[in-house]
Amino acid sequence: MFRCRFDTPRPATYNPLAPERTNPMLTRGIPMPNHPTVALESTVISHGLPYPHNLRLALRLEAIVREAGAAPATVGIIAGEIVVGLSRDQIEHLATAPGVRKVSRRDLPIVVARGLDGATTVATTAWAAHRAGISVFATGGIGGVHRTGVRSQESGVGTPPLAPDIQHRTSYIVHRTSNIVHHTSTFLSTDISADLPELAQTPILVVCAGAKAILDLPATLEWLETHGVPVVGYGTDEYPAFYNRSSGLPVDVRADTPEEVAALFRAQRALGLPGGMLVTVPVPAEFELPAAQMETAIEQALAEAEAQGIKGKTLTPFLLSRISELTGEASLRANLALLENNARLAAQIAVALNGAAASFSGR
Repeated sequence: MFRCRFDTPRPATYNPLAPERTNPMLTRGIPMPNHPTVALESTVISHGLPYPHNLRLALRLEAIVREAGAAPATVGIIAGEIVVGLSRDQIEHLATAPGVRKVSRRDLPIVVARGLDGATTVATTAWAAHRAGISVFATGGIGGVHRTGVRSQESGVGTPPLAPDIQHRTSYIVHRTSNIVHHTSTFLSTDISADLPELAQTPILVVCAGAKAILDLPATLEWLETHGVPVVGYGTDEYPAFYNRSSGLPVDVRADTPEEVAALFRAQRALGLPGGMLVTVPVPAEFELPAAQMETAIEQALAEAEAQGIKGKTLTPFLLSRISELTGEASLRANLALLENNARLAAQIAVALNGAAASFSGR
């Protein structure tokens, strides 16, 4: 039902197309001793890009983690078995097989009992990685609190008006920070991603580019604060807005080196606090998209989703796909760049954590 496969150094003659034989199968919750490891999700493989681009991305992310001195452990579900550390063949299976289910925490007993294939979300990857003894997880962006409700515009100077077809359903307060227009709900959305409660209850460090741009960022940060999840800005004092380097919203603390992040996480663990930590990393500057362009695309996608009655678990995939269509290849290039950037930093943090643990145990 649950197994772990961690990387070991490859021999010079290693054939990535051959069946995996060099890596030990480990029982649940037993990490590879004395080696930094980074968990990677599989939703981006099965529900992100078309084949073969999804396979190339998955293997590229694993290669980046190795280059930075850590072992990658891509998480997925194969025929009802939760695997932490997919083999190359298993990754290709998830990249090509039809009907791979997108699996959040609530779906785990279903796919396990019925022996299904599954791609793990942020929530499920965090859950599985922690059970396998992994402390660091890299992803693109987390889920959060969805924008909702009817909006009423309280515009400040320079705030652009909303289109008439959007204004009629407004009960939001619109405000601007750092060239980003936020539509903050006057009441809390009931559509809250399972990623957030997982962060509040699972002691893992998640490296991402912030919450996905389609979400209510101020409400997402409020939720994280209420539930005790520290938000770290890596090299920034402001919360990244996924495709944009800053939202104008403050983070809880800034860190400028992997060692600083490791110290924060070790302090959290030493205090016995129950949840995880979110490390947010701005998208590389050369791939940042104009804020106004993104907000226009998001508003159009939201309006189309409402008109078509799209909601629940199908809403996020629809919005992301539609925004990608509206913004062209620029958003795809930004997405790939931030995924690679996050994987690299996560590996560096894992190495720093491993060094800190070795130093601490040697005292």
